[in-house]
Amino acid sequence: MQAVSEAENPKAEKKQLPWYVEIPLVMFVTLAVIVLIQTFVGRLYVIPSASMEPTLHGCAGCTGDRIIVDKLTYDFSDPKPGDVVVFKGTDSWNEGFVNQQSQNPVTSKLRNIASWVGLASTDENDLVKRVIATGGQTVQCLEGDQGVKVDGKLIDQSFVQNPPSNPVQGPGGSEACGGPYFGPVKVPEGNLWVMGDNRTNSADSRYHMGDQYQGTIPEDNVIGKVRWIVFPFNRIQSVDAYDLQG
Repeated sequence: MQAVSEAENPKAEKKQLPWYVEIPLVMFVTLAVIVLIQTFVGRLYVIPSASMEPTLHGCAGCTGDRIIVDKLTYDFSDPKPGDVVVFKGTDSWNEGFVNQQSQNPVTSKLRNIASWVGLASTDENDLVKRVIATGGQTVQCLEGDQGVKVDGKLIDQSFVQNPPSNPVQGPGGSEACGGPYFGPVKVPEGNLWVMGDNRTNSADSRYHMGDQYQGTIPEDNVIGKVRWIVFPFNRIQSVDAYDLQG
């Protein structure tokens, strides 16, 4: 029987990398893949506040929902009323925002990494609200209205926190409006009117109507559409986009 030389053997073993090279390499490649996915496809975010209750859970010192935000959808379509979106605030939304970035470069880098994998909130003022009206539509909630109206028609409010988190006091608002009366506001083209589902505990478009956008958010500021709650495990579920205007 003729022996097969090592050079001719297709199963000849290849030289393995030493463990102290292979393990850091695997970790680097894994982290690079996560960063690429979260930059271009989707990203995990932590919900830090109660402004989107009962849809999204969050509060100071508690275990906030971890959500997956789809960054691709709005490359091919526009945000629609009923969508829950993550966006960057405009100047008026950023007033009072305090960046929690550590002055320690190591701590700062670790926090940034943690935010990319959903273990910590970001150091940017990224916000989450529900789209109520889009460019060209008129939104309002005035005395006598049974709820928020878009183009004169009452929208679906079945997702709104009920009973409200905070009492609505005084003559200038109502529980139906989720706080003070507002509008009518015609949304500029290319912009969005957004509100929190926890109406009485959400500093949303209603509270920024004096800015250059009348409280609306440019569509260019939208990071993506909220698709899933993925943690805690007992909260795993899709996030519904309601057909607000039928």
